[in-house]
Amino acid sequence: MADDCRRQGLELEKRIFELDHKCATLRTEKRDDDYLQNASTILDKLKNYYRQEGEGSSLPKLLQDYTQVILDITFYEENQLVDQEFPEESSLFQVQQLLQDLTEPEVLATRLAPTEEVQNVLGLELLECLYWRRGALLYMYCHTLHQRKQWIKQNKDTFLKCLQEGVRYLMRMLQVRNSVKLNEDVVFHDSTTANFLSEGFFSDTHLLTMMYIGEMCFWAVKYEDCSVDRVDRREDRLHFRDIGTQVLHKYVSACEGPLQGQGWNTENAKEILSILQ
Repeated sequence: MADDCRRQGLELEKRIFELDHKCATLRTEKRDDDYLQNASTILDKLKNYYRQEGEGSSLPKLLQDYTQVILDITFYEENQLVDQEFPEESSLFQVQQLLQDLTEPEVLATRLAPTEEVQNVLGLELLECLYWRRGALLYMYCHTLHQRKQWIKQNKDTFLKCLQEGVRYLMRMLQVRNSVKLNEDVVFHDSTTANFLSEGFFSDTHLLTMMYIGEMCFWAVKYEDCSVDRVDRREDRLHFRDIGTQVLHKYVSACEGPLQGQGWNTENAKEILSILQ
């Protein structure tokens, strides 16, 4: 057991020092970037922990700090890709690398704390953020690809796979916090808040996630329907039409109900619904 703990600790320590090198390299490009600065500050704290022979921090705290570093560094890299409008020749590899980096905290949490639930190790907010970032990255990538008709013609399988992965990540983001069950043991002073929580609306990001899912499902249906050989006929293929319809109905109901007048637009959602239904 002691050997396992030591091996696991060394694995995390190695990754921390690798990330420190990467962060330092990126900061030569843009030293004043707030996200890289924040990552560098956390990395200094993590390196000091190991220099002091691992005193004063629990494994969950270490993994949470490590996860925040991953989020900050990948956010900088993601913004670079967006600013460059996802270069056609290299962006697929870069997107896959970012997805791998954003998956690593979950993998490490499972490996280093196998008896604990990942959400208990990383915390709900960080786990939600990891799913959101992966899904939103694929949404932005697919949004750019959607405008490259020739590329999609030659790479339809890849495009549909990206859509499927993106929708899965965003759906998992919505499921991280179990919807609040309204019962006699839960008291709400505001019925609107109660209904929102019971439907899984916990923030503006949750609403935006629903719109992203709807759009990605629409793109998938469009290119599946116009394909002679349907890509991915396996049973685990998502039913994009059903998912998009269900999620956008919830989005429209919220925006035209309790959130009416709060700046949420439903025109695009309703237009997509008219096609999906």
